[in-house]
Amino acid sequence: MSDISGISDIDVLKFGGSTFRTPADFPRLAKDLAQRLRHSGRTLVVVVSAMPGETETLRGRLSEIVRHPSEGSVAGLLTLADTVAARLLAACLEDLGLTSRVLAGHQQGITTQGSPMWARIAHIAREPLRSAARSADVVIVPGGQAQDADGTPTWLGKNSSDLTAVALAVAAGAATCEIHSDVDGVYTCDPHLVPDSTLMSSLSYEHAERLSGYGAKVLHRDAVALAREHGITIHCRSNRAPYAEGTVISSTGTAPGAVVLNRNSTALRFPSTDRSEEAARLLNEAGITAFPTDTDAGPCVVVAGGYVDIDATFSRLALTPGVPVGIPVIAVGADHAVTRLAADAEASVVVARQLHNRLANSFERTSFA
Repeated sequence: MSDISGISDIDVLKFGGSTFRTPADFPRLAKDLAQRLRHSGRTLVVVVSAMPGETETLRGRLSEIVRHPSEGSVAGLLTLADTVAARLLAACLEDLGLTSRVLAGHQQGITTQGSPMWARIAHIAREPLRSAARSADVVIVPGGQAQDADGTPTWLGKNSSDLTAVALAVAAGAATCEIHSDVDGVYTCDPHLVPDSTLMSSLSYEHAERLSGYGAKVLHRDAVALAREHGITIHCRSNRAPYAEGTVISSTGTAPGAVVLNRNSTALRFPSTDRSEEAARLLNEAGITAFPTDTDAGPCVVVAGGYVDIDATFSRLALTPGVPVGIPVIAVGADHAVTRLAADAEASVVVARQLHNRLANSFERTSFA
């Protein structure tokens, strides 16, 4: 996949969209990055996501004009929101007297294959990033952007800034990658919805992949897989000073039990297990995270994380869509998972809290029956 070797003098950091709740957050982060530069003397590669709501504003505008836009149109438009964030941060750094470079998707050295909207990384080249790092104090990268072998812009999918960051850590030859978000690490459930969720200080690559695959707002599943492949330790940190570290994901991490609730996920019922397994397989081949599961409603496919045009996707894959039956809530143990269905967003929180209470009070954190 890559032509990388050697030890890096580059630190790779990712800051999610919640970092930039207001325009004032851009100069705030720029000042903190400048302070880090003074203390470490190491070049920074900073991957950024769009301000909250910006990507969905573009998505909504497009859907007002075209009911089912092509994947190329979606991929080309939605990535612009992250570019705006990158340019705003670059301007703030330059205002502090630092040199910066913004690398758009075609400049990063990341080549993809497959769907332009749910692209998969095929190759990571070292030199584009190293060349940029030689000429700037901070290299800023809008997340989720890449290009295919023909130079056509592609998108790595929803919440794929994590994947961009790990890919650039590979390009830099770095041993670690920092992921900064509005929580300081990975919790046993979404702490915004289940207040008694507890922080997991360490996770194995495999368990982090499982949680992401079930729709947890942890990390992009492919980002964890890429980190595992190249032995890159992921440090999950807060996106506000003092940038506290909460969870380390590595080969020596643990596999504690957790409850996954992503209210953008959808469960679709199919007439048979064979049909649900086939649908899940085709969705994953198309780059969409989905998995088959048995529920009280029958055989289902969970489309994890949402942001998928179900009708258009199933039509493109020549499949009959399943019947929506609710929001999945998944209790995940060390080696198995149990799916419960909730009728709506409010009910899903009730189910998640019930499952989490069972996890906390009746079971070891390494299992969930």
